Amino acid sequence: MKQLKFGSTGIEVPSVILGCMRMNSATEPEKVLQTAVEHGITFFDHADIYGSGECEQVFANSLAKTSIKREDLFIQSKCGIVPGEMYDFSKEHIIQAVNGSLKRLQTDYLDALLLHRPDTLMEPEEVAAAFDELATQGKVRHFGVSNHNPMQIKLLQKTVKQPLEANQLQFGLMHTGMIDEGLYVNRKETQASERDGEILEFSRLKNMTIQAWSPYQASSVKEVFINNDRFPELNQKLAELAEKYHTTPNGLASAWVLRHPANMQIIAGTMNSKRIEEIAQASEIQLSRKDWYQLYLSAGNGLP
Repeated sequence: MKQLKFGSTGIEVPSVILGCMRMNSATEPEKVLQTAVEHGITFFDHADIYGSGECEQVFANSLAKTSIKREDLFIQSKCGIVPGEMYDFSKEHIIQAVNGSLKRLQTDYLDALLLHRPDTLMEPEEVAAAFDELATQGKVRHFGVSNHNPMQIKLLQKTVKQPLEANQLQFGLMHTGMIDEGLYVNRKETQASERDGEILEFSRLKNMTIQAWSPYQASSVKEVFINNDRFPELNQKLAELAEKYHTTPNGLASAWVLRHPANMQIIAGTMNSKRIEEIAQASEIQLSRKDWYQLYLSAGNGLP
């Protein structure tokens, strides 16, 4: 398993994260956890809203049935979304959410806590107070954000003392906006629009780890592009290069993300043990520059 530094911490973490959003639908959750750990995936991503908290409970109950030790894992959760109602970055909500996650996960601490989606009513002083209390009490060791742009991060960092180590952003072969805007600098095409505020370059400059979520999803619809007849050119290229690199299309799509020098992690949300193994093994693949761009082009992208 390829390792990388988590943000500015110097801590080595696996490049593949197991996303636990579907943990409550897993038919064999203990097997899922064991397969992941056996293949070097010791980083697990949660959120308080996944399954209305049930996913964290299933994870903890399943973990207790294995011989896996808590101290060998990196457990991350997210908070800030009140589904269907609002986003809430108040001190009260953040602390309440963390306490709830700790109880459901049956652990004394989170290795990382991320703010799930931006709250336009955010008061940085409230977030800072919550982070200080959680850090002082030993309940959270590291902090980060999810789906935030550079200015939102800078606003937080004006008051928050702890480094923001990670940012979860959607990225994959068919969701390439943060790459497109960099390739189309000084052009009139729509790809040149800076929708994300140069988040890719910002993250590299700030040593923030980008965690790529839904990397196998088509950008316009919520469906997987792999082995999907709607995307024949991309799947033909995936099959061709998967044979060359002795992997599968799932593995190759993962290797494409991990090839970027931004040193990203990829979040695999599958509960299928075979796919977990394929994605874990793909972390060792180093795509050539030519093959990386061939996949980018076959996904319907162009070069200026």
